[in-house]
Amino acid sequence: MKKTLISALLIALTGTAQAAIPEAGSWLVRAGSTTVAPDDSSSNVFVGGADLGIGVSVDNNTQLGLNLAYFVSDNVSVELLAATPFQHEIELNSVGQLADIKHLPPSVTVNYYMMDKNSVFQPYVGAGLNYTVFFDEEFTSANRDAGFSDLDLDSSFGLTAQLGMDYHINDSWHVNASARWIDIDTDATFKAGGVEGSVSVDIDPWVYSVMVGYTF
Repeated sequence: MKKTLISALLIALTGTAQAAIPEAGSWLVRAGSTTVAPDDSSSNVFVGGADLGIGVSVDNNTQLGLNLAYFVSDNVSVELLAATPFQHEIELNSVGQLADIKHLPPSVTVNYYMMDKNSVFQPYVGAGLNYTVFFDEEFTSANRDAGFSDLDLDSSFGLTAQLGMDYHINDSWHVNASARWIDIDTDATFKAGGVEGSVSVDIDPWVYSVMVGYTF
């Protein structure tokens, strides 16, 4: 019993495990909380070619985040980020809520794990590509009554980068935390009283996740 306790203590202190976690050929799945926090900026809103002198902003939202990764080597994985649809309020700056939108931002990254494969603590960095699709774009009922309609946001294709860490509880289970930046830009078009309007938005969110993962 004493030898077992001493061995467990040594493993905890040295940060090593008795089995490779993960290694080449392993698959990894994670699920947990993911928050999209826009670092947004926008052009001014134009209606009928006239500059209204005011822009828009986008609020935060938290959803169920999902990861699927395959290890092509002991230190390199290819990872897919997915989630349930994020829903954001679009604010007309200094005026109030303008609309609601939903989006999905699937991202593929190649991640490099810095530690030996036997370390229970596995920090990593990654970079890749993102494709964001917007849907269910709707003005609030008050704005619809005021004559706003036909809101549409273009899809976005851009780069993404992340920094994360896994802490392995045992050979199969781990906890994960990560922060990633995603390049998301979109052009929005709409009608106001039948007149064409537009605004360009750089959403460029930071995406924070805390998850539980399983390696197999």
